[in-house]
Amino acid sequence: MRKVSLTNEEYYHIFNRGVDKREVFLSEIDYWRFLFSLRLMNDKNNGAMIAWRDYKKNNPSDTLEQFFLTSNVRKKKQDPLVEIIAYCLNPNHYHLILRQIQEKGIETFMQKVGNGYTKYFNKKNKRSGVLFQGSFKSSHIDTNEYLLYVSAYVNCNSQVHKIAPAGKYFWSSFKEYIGEKNKHPVVLIKGAVLGQFKNNFEYKEFAMKNLIAMQERKEMENIMDDDLS
Repeated sequence: MRKVSLTNEEYYHIFNRGVDKREVFLSEIDYWRFLFSLRLMNDKNNGAMIAWRDYKKNNPSDTLEQFFLTSNVRKKKQDPLVEIIAYCLNPNHYHLILRQIQEKGIETFMQKVGNGYTKYFNKKNKRSGVLFQGSFKSSHIDTNEYLLYVSAYVNCNSQVHKIAPAGKYFWSSFKEYIGEKNKHPVVLIKGAVLGQFKNNFEYKEFAMKNLIAMQERKEMENIMDDDLS
């Protein structure tokens, strides 16, 4: 894929999959670990993940929000590298929409998330080596129309790949976009997308309408792949 210059204040579709198309999320714990990474590693400073781990040992019933309210953590406010607009975690790959807000913010953020998750996964599963298929891939979202389309693609990605209906899939940001609460730790910046719709229901209708076209396109790509194999 063509290398994309990552520029501040711009939006990007970020994605990657497991090496050899292997599954990278094998249990609910794995999904949660990646989601916590998206929250804790979105920081110009390092150490939040380790601090959370140590805090959890002594406060096993506390939530991440309670962790951020402790005096020691408040003194070291997060300095975000990116804004997270949307996400979807599928068994063997992930999709994110990010807006870069610091120089090399996306590169730094994805390196921290990827390396941290790989170390966790390898230790947990007694394996070694790379987990993801090279560096993350990126596509510049250069128009408002494209931003809206990609938001639907990412939010509904589980249904695009026939994993689960988007409205019932737990490991994406779609539920939050349609006004349903979830317990995910990720802080979403939804205004750039939802601000263009009257309400959550109107966005849901937009996403579902585009989903039909996405599924048809996916079917055509699969047919072409079969013809070329």
